[in-house]
Amino acid sequence: MELSSLKTDFLEYLEIEQNRSNKTIANYDHYLTRLIDYAGDIKVSDIDSELIRKWRLWLNRLGTNTSDELQKTTQNYHLIALRSFLKYLSKRDIKSLPPEKIELAKTTRKQVTFLEKQELDRLINQPDLTTIIGKRDRAIIELLFSSGLRVSELVKLDKDHINLKRREFMVRGKGQKDRPIFISPDATYWLEKYLDARKDSQTPLFLRYNGKKDLDTSGDYQRLSVRSVQRLIARYAKLAGITKHVSPHTLRHSFATDLLMNGADLRSVQALLGHSNIATTQIYTHVTDPHLKKIHEQFHNKS
Repeated sequence: MELSSLKTDFLEYLEIEQNRSNKTIANYDHYLTRLIDYAGDIKVSDIDSELIRKWRLWLNRLGTNTSDELQKTTQNYHLIALRSFLKYLSKRDIKSLPPEKIELAKTTRKQVTFLEKQELDRLINQPDLTTIIGKRDRAIIELLFSSGLRVSELVKLDKDHINLKRREFMVRGKGQKDRPIFISPDATYWLEKYLDARKDSQTPLFLRYNGKKDLDTSGDYQRLSVRSVQRLIARYAKLAGITKHVSPHTLRHSFATDLLMNGADLRSVQALLGHSNIATTQIYTHVTDPHLKKIHEQFHNKS
């Protein structure tokens, strides 16, 4: 029972029985291939704790294009894939290392970056609204902040996905889970402005233009990409004089932080963000400390 053949069986299991996304399957394939790159196409019965220890050391020293070593979080993605693979082997009664033997590396949680109201206002007002690209970009910024969408979810939207009259729609996020998305009157207004300005019959909600006012209709047309949205957000943040790193995910953080600052409970924010585990949502609690301090000062020890 060689690793490569069972890896293929595992990936097919993820696709057919677990209904995992193509991206997840591709990632798991990549991470498990790295184990084969290190250990060779060994028998899965030869996977033991010592092999994993040496593989982790190898991963820790494996450089990337931008760094001399893999980040601990990336190393953990490899281990999560391996643990899932070992669980699959255990389910099939194939002898290998027990999955519970895989321990993840301790990581330092990244600090959440979000925009203050003044920064958000400056960012929103950067697009040139005399152009269709500017109208599109204003709608994108408004929608990201209003909805808490992931950028990968945003670029997959089609025009008929959104009900602008009801100001809500459903989106399928990570783990193929559906959740409701609600949008503000401002976001609705700018989406309508952008759609009214369009003269095409293309399906995607957000189109990629050729850098001019006209739509590039040569060949097969593609929707706006994740990378394009990341670039435009970063460019507008720079124009707005915002010195911190700003990405589409910053607007998702800002969405969650704004809800909590204004009194939303953590469980509701969890549902709106589409988090499976509330522990993921709890990364936002420390940013509400100023709000908690005011509550403490207002109500504590008032004798």
